Amino acid sequence: MNILIMGPAGAGKGTMSDLILKEYDIPHISTGDMLRENVRNETELGKEAKGYMDAGKLVPDDLINAMVEKRLQEPDCKKGYLLDGFPRTLVQAEAFEKITERIGKPVESVLALNVGWDVLVDRITGRRVCPKCKAIYHIKNKPSRVEGICDVCGSPLQQRRDDTVEQLKVRMDEYDKSTKPVIDFYREKGVVSDIDASVSAENTFAQVKKALGKVA
Repeated sequence: MNILIMGPAGAGKGTMSDLILKEYDIPHISTGDMLRENVRNETELGKEAKGYMDAGKLVPDDLINAMVEKRLQEPDCKKGYLLDGFPRTLVQAEAFEKITERIGKPVESVLALNVGWDVLVDRITGRRVCPKCKAIYHIKNKPSRVEGICDVCGSPLQQRRDDTVEQLKVRMDEYDKSTKPVIDFYREKGVVSDIDASVSAENTFAQVKKALGKVA
């Protein structure tokens, strides 16, 4: 099963990705993680990407595309893949279409997580993270047992610098401009499922399973 998951910041892509991973036993591939792994492991693609990153430049699409193509051909992707954070733009989507045709792994389902503005604001501004073990909490929806302290390792929790209303507006503008056209691109192919992600994780995942049941 070859899946893309898309949605704005705070839509719950990480939570849904974890549940999909457990349910369907396919790898969750975040392009950000993939890029960092290539740089850390000093692969040829990673070394090239690091050159751009060290110069404060964006890593070019063709380099990201090459990493994605290589990653999707690894053994753990035999049953399929769940891509998170790619493609982000229409140009990337068109290039990815050629990649999937070339390697015989076409996109079968695009999960578009939809959440209203007020819900996103509540989720983003209430999010707290542990800088040490990376556990994530929410002051209302998933509070730590002791306020401000991580349940896992006991470190003080922090609010990310970009978890503000102002930064959310910037990210939403970018999402509307760049990523929504990608969803429309796949909608024309008939593979998009709109998911109401403003409800609980349990109810959201029920919609996800129903959508994936059409291609399983």
